[in-house]
Amino acid sequence: MLSVKGRIKVKMAEQTISEKFKKREFVITDESSQYPQHVLFQLIQDKTSLIDQYKEGDEITVHFNLRGREWASPSGEVKYFNSLEAWRIEAGQGAAAAPQVAGIAASQEDDLPF
Repeated sequence: MLSVKGRIKVKMAEQTISEKFKKREFVITDESSQYPQHVLFQLIQDKTSLIDQYKEGDEITVHFNLRGREWASPSGEVKYFNSLEAWRIEAGQGAAAAPQVAGIAASQEDDLPF
């Protein structure tokens, strides 16, 4: 399992690539080394909403898979591409997301009479 902590720099809109495929990209800034790194991640299919509860500037931990693929052009030139496919996002310090309890945000008031 790969993971990285950082602050959300950019959240992009969801893109529908085809009838059966959608994705959403976001960038975090990892400041754990001397030079900050701006890292692009993608969320696909039913995971595109995972970033909704966070805002730019929030600190998060992203759990992801490294994906790689080969592509050959019609002229025979071969290229390789990598992507970082996020599958879980956790709030860090400074994140505004409310903890989830049984599908209900913990910040909602309890309407029980006792």
